[in-house]
Amino acid sequence: MSLETMEPNPAWDEASYEDAIDTLEAHNDELVYKVWGGDWCKDCRKLLPDFGAALDAAGVPEDRIDEIAVDEDKQGPGVEEYGVEYIPMVVVENDDGEEVTRFVEEEDQPPAIWLADRLEEELQ
Repeated sequence: MSLETMEPNPAWDEASYEDAIDTLEAHNDELVYKVWGGDWCKDCRKLLPDFGAALDAAGVPEDRIDEIAVDEDKQGPGVEEYGVEYIPMVVVENDDGEEVTRFVEEEDQPPAIWLADRLEEELQ
């Protein structure tokens, strides 16, 4: 792992997120999560530990989580290709490399819930 902020939050309450975990788990072998963030970023420190815990609870294999650290100028691998302006940002792709959905830090829900809702809509 390249982002300390993706280490699962040990205080995260799995039971409170059962629906989101079920959705993530249902697709845990067919999606790739590309996560841009920075350990220096307060939004990343706030949001990513719980997201890491949700992915862990859903049994998403580590090889399906691509953690990409950016510097304080938000420069790093894939930044231009994916249009990364705000972090954390999570792009979810299928095995063909096609984008299914993306979470950007200004969304009004935590990443696991927001992404699970979109995945339910997109993958029915």
